[in-house]
Amino acid sequence: MKPLAQWPLEQRRGVWGVLTDIDDTLTTDGAITPDALQALQDLKSAGLAVIAITGRPVGWSEPFAQSWPIDAIVAENGAVALINSNEIGLQRSIHMRQVLSKIYIQDAVTRQANQVRMQRLAERVLAEVPGACLAEDSAGRETDIAIDHSEFSHLWPAQIAQVVAVLEAGGMRATVSSIHINGWFGGHNKWEGARWIVQTLFGRALEAEMGRWVYIGDSTNDQRMFEAMPQTVGVANIRRFEADLAFKPFLAGC
Repeated sequence: MKPLAQWPLEQRRGVWGVLTDIDDTLTTDGAITPDALQALQDLKSAGLAVIAITGRPVGWSEPFAQSWPIDAIVAENGAVALINSNEIGLQRSIHMRQVLSKIYIQDAVTRQANQVRMQRLAERVLAEVPGACLAEDSAGRETDIAIDHSEFSHLWPAQIAQVVAVLEAGGMRATVSSIHINGWFGGHNKWEGARWIVQTLFGRALEAEMGRWVYIGDSTNDQRMFEAMPQTVGVANIRRFEADLAFKPFLAGC
């Protein structure tokens, strides 16, 4: 990882859009700070596309998609997106909050079948891994499950690995964020979610214009983005996960 200051100015000037994680990337201690919110506004004011991609649930994401100066939030690791009304030609709300459109990468029948399988695996994790508990935001989840390891509960690395093993043995994809262990059925992930939303919103192929986009993240569940995209930035707390990253961001903050 190179220092952020070594990012060439000519490459920065070519950026058309910013993709970003939320937890511990935009937020500090669970809340977005005024300087981070202002940075989002500055990006939008400069004419850049701004899309958040998170492992958080869609229900948790709704107030932020309504109030933050961004084009969309892709939630649950690429499974579902909340799009601001101004991006889909709807009338803006008379209040500050936007009307949202919610779209899914999987059809309704698939999501319903997966719900039953996910709940069974969640029960297995809670029964087999001492100390494991569902994330407190679980009520807002539609397409995945999340086990808390660092938000309100604590799991040791061996316990985290055990949770991942149970989920993967049950046929799930599993990833570890800075706060949760997420599991889901399907081929989507943050990268596929990014490709999907960029095509949906702008009619652009993300993989064909990698030099026009930058991704910002902070943990192991951002690795697929770090692997796929040439212009990636890890915020300072990426150092916490550096030893566990098979794919690191190109640049890192201090």
